[in-house]
Amino acid sequence: MEWEKLPLTVLKFGGSSVSDSERMKHVAQIVKKIRDKGFRVAVVVSAMGNMTDELLALASDVATEKDGREMDQLLATGEQQSVALLSLAIKQYGIPAQSFTALQAGIKAAGFPMEGRIYRIEPDAVERALNEGTVAVITGFQAITDNGDVITLGRGGSDLSAVALAAALGADSCQLLKDVTGIMTGDPRVVKKPKKLAQLGFDECMEMAVQGAKVLQARSVEMAARYEMPLYVGSSFVEEEGTWVMSNPVTEGLIIKAVIQDMKVAKVVLLGVPDIPGIAARLFANLAEKGVGAEMIIQNNMRGGVNDIGFLVKKTSLEVASQVCRELCREIDAQGVSFDTEIARVSIVGAGIANHPEIPSKMFNILAEAGINIEMIASTALSITCVVGSARADDAVRELHDHFIDEVAF
Repeated sequence: MEWEKLPLTVLKFGGSSVSDSERMKHVAQIVKKIRDKGFRVAVVVSAMGNMTDELLALASDVATEKDGREMDQLLATGEQQSVALLSLAIKQYGIPAQSFTALQAGIKAAGFPMEGRIYRIEPDAVERALNEGTVAVITGFQAITDNGDVITLGRGGSDLSAVALAAALGADSCQLLKDVTGIMTGDPRVVKKPKKLAQLGFDECMEMAVQGAKVLQARSVEMAARYEMPLYVGSSFVEEEGTWVMSNPVTEGLIIKAVIQDMKVAKVVLLGVPDIPGIAARLFANLAEKGVGAEMIIQNNMRGGVNDIGFLVKKTSLEVASQVCRELCREIDAQGVSFDTEIARVSIVGAGIANHPEIPSKMFNILAEAGINIEMIASTALSITCVVGSARADDAVRELHDHFIDEVAF
């Protein structure tokens, strides 16, 4: 058979999909089924179950300070187990399979430890295996630096690995198979009856991920959009049609596609900043040098030649952000720094928001009628985000979902 002439798809399986030996065998059956349909198949796999969290806990037990290089070395071991075990399971069906580490697959990245950024893939060995009819099983979540060290790609990095490999190999699609049946209009743990979206545009999906939706990593959607790689998000547990994410899907119905909440953010405010040029540039340059991203940046103009600069960071970055802000505060003689971890951001997302000026006022009225105070507001062409107290975040999501989605027919 001329395998190189067959279409190629890349499958990605998350940790819950390969959590034990029975799940491994089930995934091998899915791979066989797709291969039998006439596809070359490359598979990207996460660590089994909660292994990444368990490894992080082990590291905390043995050391109070975590060296980034050694953490990457440690965390990468989870995926290496998965690819070897899945390859063995696939071979039980008489299908040739070969496991690949990031080094063997030619995945190169640079950047901060545990937050690597892929900059090149040289998948020659993977492509040779695929063209010989072998299923290539590749470690997700990790890459290799120029000096030969392992570097991991951040939470959800296996999605990024799969999309990048699909683009590098010229695949027809990238299928992300998880423990969910698709992308929903709201978190099923919060709203009663979230609806599954059959299709979604790259821009909307990326906005959902940036605002805190947990189904996809934002960077993976960004890469898929860049290379126009169709994404499929579906279940590895049940046979049910999932969600396609692609360029400009033809859809009707909801303007608001989803209501998203993010509980993993903290608010930082630099108080009494002298109103002179260049201070904001210094602040955010210093944060960037430490690998800290800032969002929802707001500068309040105040009297007396001083301003307040507020922004959000991930809670995991709060300690570093605090140190950076305190150092700058001393240098510029600002009045101080305040932090708030008891907040959440709640967003409505949809490509039509910018064309409907009534939507912001409706959102604010819904929250006001529910007695939910808004601390910060930001908007883009695709979303409106409110920062609220974390104790009322679930209430805010339910109210907004009820009014914007449940009351509107698909």
